[in-house]
Amino acid sequence: MAVSITDIKGVSVGHASDFEGLTGVTVILTPSGMTGGIDISGFATSSRQIDALSTSHIVSKVHAVCITGGSAYGLDAASGVMDYLEERNCGFDVGVARIPIVPTAAIFDLKVGSAKRRPDKNMGYRACQQATDGKVAEGSVGVGTGATVGKFYGTERAMKGGVGIAANALNGGLIVGALVVVNAFGDIKDPTSGKILAGARKGKKSMEFVDTSKLMRKGVQRPISAFQNTTIGVIVTNAKLNKQSASAVANIASKGLTKAISPGHTIYDGDIVFTLASGEIEVDYYTVGLMAEEMLIHAIIRGVTTAKEVKGIPSFLSLR
Repeated sequence: MAVSITDIKGVSVGHASDFEGLTGVTVILTPSGMTGGIDISGFATSSRQIDALSTSHIVSKVHAVCITGGSAYGLDAASGVMDYLEERNCGFDVGVARIPIVPTAAIFDLKVGSAKRRPDKNMGYRACQQATDGKVAEGSVGVGTGATVGKFYGTERAMKGGVGIAANALNGGLIVGALVVVNAFGDIKDPTSGKILAGARKGKKSMEFVDTSKLMRKGVQRPISAFQNTTIGVIVTNAKLNKQSASAVANIASKGLTKAISPGHTIYDGDIVFTLASGEIEVDYYTVGLMAEEMLIHAIIRGVTTAKEVKGIPSFLSLR
């Protein structure tokens, strides 16, 4: 059954892209509120308001997830998302106002385009204005505009990453989908064939892969710069989950990162997986987690196979 994450009631997705500065923002809007969860497996995360996803936090619903380029600077984009939602009276009711809950995470893309062109409040707002509950663009768009993968030898021998989306449904009506921005240190592999789809290359003009994991197992050393890599996934489902089970789903799904990214969860990555659950279908959360893992793998592959070459950084499509 062909479905999309936007087939889940109350979900829309929007991109805002800076194709000159090579950065952008992607927003998953859930204005009516959904249960949120999170799994952080990275060592170089950059985030905002993720404390609201803690099981001990009073807030119970999330009104959007914002994923942005620009590293920590780009976290300002969340302010634009909050403005957009506040204008529509969406948020956590504190009596004198409704405060939109917008967990946000950023990727590092400052070395791809202009380090001075970063997502801001206006770009976050614009991403919301562009949100659709129909077909969503993938590849080198939104937060994926400046995403790259395979950075063992730095961006000069890297390849293009991007935004990917995948979803599936069961006969009982359960829908589980994933949206991901792939901006990984490692190579992207097809877990079934083991074939590298995009990754570190042997030279600036070469399209031969070095196989990062193999090099590292041999003890090959490079002056690797940290904090330049983060893969951020958002699992969206119509399952009924609480905060604890939503975070468990995110944790199960994050295993998909290590199956499609080689190596994954490195000390050079700031990987985060969010979960958003609308609460329509009663189901075992582990079923949701297994589907989420599979969809995250498919989304990662779509993120690199739909990306386009930018600024001399080749993409999977460059191989065709």
